[in-house]
Amino acid sequence: MTARRTAFPGVAPSVAVVGGGVSGLAAAHRLRVLLGPSATITVLEQRDRTGGVLHTVDLGGVPFDVGAEAFLARRPEMAVLLGELGLTGEQVHPTGAKASLRANGRTAALPGATLLGVPTSGARLDGLLSATGLAAVAAEPALPLQWERGSDVVLGGLLRDRFGDELVDRLADPLLGGVYAGRVDELGLRATVPALAAALDTGAPSLTAAADAATVPPPGPAARDGRAPASPAPVFGALSGGYRTLLDALAAAARANVRLGTAVRELHRREAGWRLTLGPTTAPEALDVDAVVLAIPAPAAARLLAPAAPAAARAAAEIGLASSVVVALAYRGADASTLPPTSGALIATGEPLSVKAFTHSTNKWSHLAPDGLVRLRASLGRFGEAATLQVDDAELVGRARADLAALTGITAEPVAVHVQRWGGGLPQYGVGHLDRVRVIGDGLPTGLAVAGSALHGVGVPACVGTGRAAAERIVAHLTALAPRA
Repeated sequence: MTARRTAFPGVAPSVAVVGGGVSGLAAAHRLRVLLGPSATITVLEQRDRTGGVLHTVDLGGVPFDVGAEAFLARRPEMAVLLGELGLTGEQVHPTGAKASLRANGRTAALPGATLLGVPTSGARLDGLLSATGLAAVAAEPALPLQWERGSDVVLGGLLRDRFGDELVDRLADPLLGGVYAGRVDELGLRATVPALAAALDTGAPSLTAAADAATVPPPGPAARDGRAPASPAPVFGALSGGYRTLLDALAAAARANVRLGTAVRELHRREAGWRLTLGPTTAPEALDVDAVVLAIPAPAAARLLAPAAPAAARAAAEIGLASSVVVALAYRGADASTLPPTSGALIATGEPLSVKAFTHSTNKWSHLAPDGLVRLRASLGRFGEAATLQVDDAELVGRARADLAALTGITAEPVAVHVQRWGGGLPQYGVGHLDRVRVIGDGLPTGLAVAGSALHGVGVPACVGTGRAAAERIVAHLTALAPRA
């Protein structure tokens, strides 16, 4: 959308953005672009830093992301935003290193030709599945399929019924667990693999056929004019200085009053606008604004929405959260010489390991290897496993190092370590998630908008998109209220 600044005669509008993660900062930036320099934009963040689950730390002298590490470069939201902020040149892409999968006690290349673990007709699963598992996958296209257009089901149950347990435990669960920190047996099909649901809605006779339909790339311009097809664009991107670069640029461009360490306890509608109650109960502060964007986790949004939007609050309260941990490690090159040349390893369900994945960051991203150190990320924790993460940092590092030794033979002491806990960091998209999101949107009064990972995707581009959409909803409301010049 082309930015078009809105003029407001008389008193300039005021907007509060609750939550200083990337969704909230993207909303604040978009508000500034559309409302102009006179608007008062206040970002209220409970933590002592902005960024939410995006966090860049110094790991052995190099900026290193310990939240999300990459974004889908083929989605348009980040390209547009980076262009607006003058950061296009900061974008980097992965090397050609391939991912691996640890299953049934062995590590092998991650199979291709699947849709988040749902096999297409071209998938080659030899070496991953037993003869029985392979036979179940081969038989799926001939199984009768009953599917009601527009319906939603538990993804794990559907895959187990169609392909058997091996395919789910050894491939689909680790892939989706890496995205959502969840279990495939708790996730809804329609929100987590929407392309598969869409293919089923259009009449695909099996899940294999649906995966085939969902993974056919559109023809590119070179293919249409008869020339050799151009090389495909990179799937993923990152920023050379880490997400800190994006967060700092958003905050600067938004020119907002960013208030850290500020809790929002209540939100109430006034005759004209909204009142937020800030701070502790012993010393409350009232902030009156014309409009509000809530860019916070679903349970927190539910609590604030309850007085003014009870239906939306109930829907938001049904969205669960998963906790996880990232352990970042840096090694001298000689001490990590046995690291495989892969981009990392996903861990299948049932393996006797604590981690759910390792990212061999130095192999995957060339900008993370300027000094000869080898940098890695270990990911631990999924939905329902919060208790297993309630140990001290030393224990978590010990678990990660033990698993790293088992998988790669690296036993040396790391030269740098960082433990990042993400309590309730990722929303869980269960059956009916899109219906909940629809209820939230329909139940919001004018002058109030919601953004964040609880809505339309947990990736950074999706979060940026919700922030910008929330800002545009607010601007449309304020424009309708503005007196005619």
